[in-house]
Amino acid sequence: MKLNISEVAALQPDYLGFIFWEPSKRSFSGNMPAMPHSIKKIGVFVNETIPEILNKIKEYNLLGVQLHGKESAVFCKELQEKAKGVKIIKVFSVKNEFNFDVLKEFDEVCDFFLFDTKGELPGGNGYTFDWNVLKKYPSTKPFFLSGGIGLEETDKIISFLHTNAAKYCYALDVNSKFEDSPGLKNIEKLKQFIAKVRI
Repeated sequence: MKLNISEVAALQPDYLGFIFWEPSKRSFSGNMPAMPHSIKKIGVFVNETIPEILNKIKEYNLLGVQLHGKESAVFCKELQEKAKGVKIIKVFSVKNEFNFDVLKEFDEVCDFFLFDTKGELPGGNGYTFDWNVLKKYPSTKPFFLSGGIGLEETDKIISFLHTNAAKYCYALDVNSKFEDSPGLKNIEKLKQFIAKVRI
C-alpha cells in the first residue's frame, strides 16, 4: 500500500490518524516518518485489547486513540487509567437517528466523541449521515464530525458549522473522499478543503 504521510503532514493538520486494524485496506504498520509534535498522532482501533493498544501508543508515540468498535465505558475507563495523558475518542455510528442516552456512561471516560456514518465497515464508508440529528446533542463534550466528508460537502460543512448543532463540533475527520487509493491522499483536494473550512 502506497502512503504519502509526509506530504499530508506538511499541510499541518491538527490530527493525523493511523489505522491499526488489520482487515482495513488502510491498515498501518512499519516505520512512521518524523513529523512536528504539534500534529497529534491518533491510533485507530477496532475491538482491540488494552495491552495491544498500549503497545502501539508506546511504539508510535501516539497522543490519542480512536475507538471504532464496541468498546464499553468500562474498557474506556481502564484505558484512561493505564494510558495517562492520552486522549480517548469514542466513535458512535449514526444513520438517520441516534439514541444520545448511550453517551452518558462514556462522558467521564472519554475526551471526545466522534460521530460517523453507520455502514458495513467501522469507518471509511464514504457517505454522510443526516447532520440534523446532532441538533439533539445533549452533551457539552466536544465531538469530531466524520463520515463521507469531501470537497462536494464544503458548502454544507460551512453552513453546518454556523448552526447551533455544531456548537460542540471540535474537529472534522476526513478520509476516503480525499483518497486516490486506500491510504494515498490527494494533496490538492486536501489543500482546497483546508483553505475553505479552516477557521
